[in-house]
Amino acid sequence: MATDTTTFPEGDAEAELNPGQNKNFEVDPVSSEIASEKVQKIVEKRENAKAKRDGARTLKNTIIISAVIVAVAGAAFAITKKLKENK
Repeated sequence: MATDTTTFPEGDAEAELNPGQNKNFEVDPVSSEIASEKVQKIVEKRENAKAKRDGARTLKNTIIISAVIVAVAGAAFAITKKLKENK
C-alpha cells in the first residue's frame, strides 16, 4: 500500500468547540453576492407590487367617492321631490 502524501487539513478544535469566541470567520463572497442579489430582487418585487396596489387603491377610492356623491345627490333629489309633492 502506498502512503498518501496529501493530508487532511488540521482543524482548529478550540474554534469549533467554542464558536462564540471565534471572531475571525470567513464569508464566502459568491454566496453572499447571491444572497444580496436575492434580497435586492425581493425588494424590487415588493416595490413593484406596492406601486400596483397604490394605483388600484387610488382607483378604488375614486370610484367609491363618486358612488357616494351620486347617492347623496340622488337622495337630495328624491327628498326635494317628496317635499314638492306634499305641498
